Amino acid sequence: MKNPLSALALVAALLLPVPAMAGKLLVCTTQIVEHPSLDAMREGFRETLKARGLEVEYKVYTAQGSMDMAVQIANQIRGDRPDLILAIATPTAQAVVQKIKDIPVLFTGITDPLAAGLVKNMEKPGGNVSGMTDKSPVDRQMALIREILPAARTIGVLYNAGEPNSVISFGQIKAECAKLGLAVEARTVSTSAEVYAAAKSLVGKVDAVTVPTDSTVVAVLESVVKVCEEARIPLFAADTDTVQRGALAAVAVDYRRMGVQTGEMAVRILKDGAKPADMPVESLRDLQLYVNLPAAARYGVTLPEALVRRADKVIR
Repeated sequence: MKNPLSALALVAALLLPVPAMAGKLLVCTTQIVEHPSLDAMREGFRETLKARGLEVEYKVYTAQGSMDMAVQIANQIRGDRPDLILAIATPTAQAVVQKIKDIPVLFTGITDPLAAGLVKNMEKPGGNVSGMTDKSPVDRQMALIREILPAARTIGVLYNAGEPNSVISFGQIKAECAKLGLAVEARTVSTSAEVYAAAKSLVGKVDAVTVPTDSTVVAVLESVVKVCEEARIPLFAADTDTVQRGALAAVAVDYRRMGVQTGEMAVRILKDGAKPADMPVESLRDLQLYVNLPAAARYGVTLPEALVRRADKVIR
C-alpha cells in the first residue's frame, strides 16, 4: 500500500462525507472487508438502534482486507471520538482494541474473543470492550455433511491461515471429522486472489468442500461455487448468506440477526448507561438451517426430504 493515509481518507470520504450533527450520537463502524455476512451484521445493528429511537450518525470504514489499513482506521476512529465503536470481524476488532482504551467498543462476528486477545474473561470482559461471538456449531455442520452425503470420505477445507477465526474453525473441523471417520484435505490462502486456484486444487481429491466463516474466502465465494459446480462437488458453508450465494446447506448463524442482537447491546450502553466491562460476551440465541435446492441440483445431490422439511429456509 503506497499511501495508506490517502487511501483511508478516500474510503471515509466516499462512505460518509458528512460529520455527525449536534445532538446526535456518533457511531463508527469498522470491518475488514465488504461481503454479505459482515454487511448484514452492520445493517442489523443499525436497524436496531433506529427501532429503539436513537438518533445516530455513522462513519463506516472498511479495511479492504488489509491489516495495515485496519490499524490506520483505528487511529482515525480514535480521532473521531465517537460515542461507540462497532468492530466487525477479528482483524479490525484487534486493531481497535489495541489502539482505543477510553471509548466503548462492541465487536461482532468473532469466533474466539479470548484467543483473539479481545477480552480476558467472557463473563466479565473488563475494560471498554464486549460483544458477540459467532463460534460455529462445527459438530452440527459436520453431522449435516454426513447426513446429506453418507458415503463421503474426504472433506476439503478452504481458509486463510492468517485469520485467527479461521485457524480456530479449521481445528474444530479436523476434530469433528476425526470423530466421524472423515479425512480432511486443507488448502490455505493469504489473499482472495488465491482462492480460485486453491479450490481447483481440491478437484478429484475430496467428496465435499466446506468453508468456515473466513472473510478472505467468502469475499470471493462465487469462484469457489464455480469450481464446485463444474466438478459436482457439494459445497457447504458456515453462514446462511453463503448458502444464498450458492452453497448447498448450512447450520449456522444468521448474521443479520447477530447484528440485531449486537445492536441491543449498544442500546444498553448508549441509552441505559451500561458499561462493556460488565457485559458478558454473547452468542446468537438461535441457529438456522438453510438449504439451497437449485444448488443441490447443480451439485448432483438429492437432499433428504426430512431435512428439507425441518429447514428454517429453503431456497428454491
